[in-house]
Amino acid sequence: MRFRVPHAELDTELSDEGGHPVVQLHGLTSSRAREREIDLDLGRGLSGTRLLRYDARGHGRSTGRPEPGDYRWEVLAEDLLALLEEHFPGERVHGAGPSMGSGTLLHAAVADPGRFSSLTLMIPPTAWATRTARAAAYRASAALVEARGVGAFVAAGAMAPQPPAAVPPADATPEIPPELLPSVLRGAGDSDLPDPARIAAITVPVRILAWEEDPSHPLTTAQELARLLPHAELRVARTPADVRTWPRLLAEDVARARAAVRPVP
Repeated sequence: MRFRVPHAELDTELSDEGGHPVVQLHGLTSSRAREREIDLDLGRGLSGTRLLRYDARGHGRSTGRPEPGDYRWEVLAEDLLALLEEHFPGERVHGAGPSMGSGTLLHAAVADPGRFSSLTLMIPPTAWATRTARAAAYRASAALVEARGVGAFVAAGAMAPQPPAAVPPADATPEIPPELLPSVLRGAGDSDLPDPARIAAITVPVRILAWEEDPSHPLTTAQELARLLPHAELRVARTPADVRTWPRLLAEDVARARAAVRPVP
């Protein structure tokens, strides 16, 4: 299914088995198809839900334009909220997603506090004090793609150490058209998590799923989110086997949300 947002069309799929509405996002340079390959498609363990998956603008099968501002997390949050109003009007939804998906969910939750019943935030990205260096790295990567092509970007990424719990993809080529990749990277560089005070005002239950030894998704971000959010639980994976338990944890989160949900005012 295609869904139009300003300057893009989002490619979406809805698995409708009745039950609680759930939306699943993905990370930067990934897609919903790539998430299945690297064991971050937690929705594969769900049943009896209405599960909405989609590719963010510029990613996977969704379209976009070469404009960095289109890929800021605040804009991605606007896309998400429009999708939820289309598919689940007047309902509270459980949201799940890794990295950029976590950032998008947090921006959406502070913009529309009544929209979510609960959240599962996976491998939260660099934020606040650690974001400056990461933003510079994204801008440098964008310049590398423009100067030497996507292959040079993939080769540079292959030299970075992998977190012990991560499952690397068989093909690390970004799930983004080459002509859009520099803009997407610059949009990520211009993004950050919401202000800590606004995050502290999110009152729904939040599960934070993190892993160790990943400079792009440092444990310090997950720990700070767990401290800020009033109803948060942090779980840290150390091996791929630990990550394979995450679909069960998402199923638990959705069951809890289903039991507690109330209509949006």
